[in-house]
Amino acid sequence: MPSLCRACLTCFDGGGRCPSCRSPRVIAHAELFDLAIAHMDCDAFYASVEKRDNPALADKPVIIGGGRRGVVSTACYVARIRGVRSAMPMFQALKLCPDAVVIAPRMEAYAEASRAIRQMMEELTPAIEPLSLDEAFLDLRGTMRLHGAPPAVMLARLVRRMKTELGLTGSIGLSHNKFLAKIASDLDKPNGFAVIGEAETAAFLHDKPVRMIWGVGAATQAALEAAGIRSFADLRRWDRRDLHARFGNTGERLWHLARGQDKRRVSAHSPMKSISNETTFFEDTFDAELLDGHLWRLAEKVSARAKAKSLAGRVVTLKLKRGDHSALSRRLSLRDATQMADTIYRTARGLLDQVGPEGPYRLIGVGISDLVDESSADLSADLLDQGAAQRAKAERATDEIRKKFGAAAIVKGRGLKRARKTD
Repeated sequence: MPSLCRACLTCFDGGGRCPSCRSPRVIAHAELFDLAIAHMDCDAFYASVEKRDNPALADKPVIIGGGRRGVVSTACYVARIRGVRSAMPMFQALKLCPDAVVIAPRMEAYAEASRAIRQMMEELTPAIEPLSLDEAFLDLRGTMRLHGAPPAVMLARLVRRMKTELGLTGSIGLSHNKFLAKIASDLDKPNGFAVIGEAETAAFLHDKPVRMIWGVGAATQAALEAAGIRSFADLRRWDRRDLHARFGNTGERLWHLARGQDKRRVSAHSPMKSISNETTFFEDTFDAELLDGHLWRLAEKVSARAKAKSLAGRVVTLKLKRGDHSALSRRLSLRDATQMADTIYRTARGLLDQVGPEGPYRLIGVGISDLVDESSADLSADLLDQGAAQRAKAERATDEIRKKFGAAAIVKGRGLKRARKTD
């Protein structure tokens, strides 16, 4: 049986402990050195960055997210054991884990860690398809000659480097297509490495619930259950034409996935459509100063993500949700695409001023869309704003300082306005 020691990267036959270092951290599989499509997913990424940067949090339950009326962005595994999950309302999370340390997201720190991981990936293959700051597909076909080692070894080396150089862990899923690689990366978390081979695909999927399919949410799952489809075995019993007749193009996709078929390529050029961030208030508010402070903080987060991905947006969008949950949005197209927090903030602030007194509001969000490469960003001077160029220069200088000394090295005064009545 082809085997790989994840501790020392020794390849051998037979399974069991590593013959070189005696480590039990061995992955063994008949197709281990033949598969090349992978999904790497960082483990509780935001929380892991916080624990790395503050060792006092190491053994504590940590939740990244908003206040009691906000939601959980992510939680460390200590909190997850208590039942805390991403997207869970914060009040519910704190009932399950009242001793949790709740931390507001630091997007610049996460973006910086993401850039470092991406650089490591790019040393393995140019075929990388990021899904978010903390996960990506990789296609390592054809890299054996370049690296002198099969993809499985290179992936194990990647996560070992992440641990030793960045203090972060990730889980690898390795298979023969993207669908199965993503499923595999969830099988052995945290710090795991799971393989789904081509020969075992049908047997592996047979009794698994269809909710394992990426993109099958509550509504789709309910529709499938109404048709008597709960497992992949149920799905395989349906005729292809009948699935298409009942579920349209989704039915066609499900027919293929039920058989473990996925012809999608790992696309290094899959475009992001937008970058956004939002926050939910502890109490509904009309407070203009509070709203302004949040606009700046959200603009900085959107800007940090755009800069991390070398992107800029031509359209700025403001999102608001009132106390009765009714929503409204405003958007403005810019002359030049931007990734600058100052431009995003000032545009969003103008949109907020246009809305007028329609609150109180329970949520505010900011985003950019119509994304382009950063080389096309912020090219023209603003003749009506003589201070724009100076503010842009100051922002770039601030970015450099934060790269060296951390995201908290410089904090704008208006960003401190969020301290009260908020998450």
